[in-house]
Amino acid sequence: MVCLTGFMGSGKSTVGRLLAARLAWHFIDLDAEIEQHTGLQISQIFEQKGELVFRDIEHKCLARALGWASEQDARVVLALGGGTFMQPRNAALLHNFGSPQRSGVAMIWLDCPIEDLLQRCVLMGDRPLFRDEASFRKLYQERLPYYQQADYRIESSGEPIRVVEQILALGIFDRSARVPADEATPEPPPL
Repeated sequence: MVCLTGFMGSGKSTVGRLLAARLAWHFIDLDAEIEQHTGLQISQIFEQKGELVFRDIEHKCLARALGWASEQDARVVLALGGGTFMQPRNAALLHNFGSPQRSGVAMIWLDCPIEDLLQRCVLMGDRPLFRDEASFRKLYQERLPYYQQADYRIESSGEPIRVVEQILALGIFDRSARVPADEATPEPPPL
């Protein structure tokens, strides 16, 4: 399993979809799973229930996604939410994922300059933790030490396909598993 972590706007969902397609792996977007599970958008969960409830839901959905991947013995690219990896119980789930036949989770940090992140997120209206520039920068600084714990760091300010190429160049994937960029990957069933 490969997990993509990084701050909001770093490209986790876009890059994850493209990477999964290139590898012919399953793709799971944790935020999309949360929305499907609750029937609410992430921003609505924050507004109606608060961040603590959101984090509980996030943890349960992460556990289900990991359980599905393990039960199916599926190769998965998992795009985490921007704050998922900094939650100790989520980090523990990810670190303990695997079996004797698996090597666990490869955590890849999509690192993007904060100015680029700010430009991307200003244009998106669905970011519940984006209030203003000062709080955005503060949250980034709080999360940075967690992202830096990832196994790999990839610069993600460029075109998503170039980011995928950088990830593939890490040499952590079996070359025979790759497929041409124009072939689609099946989506996992709803968790």
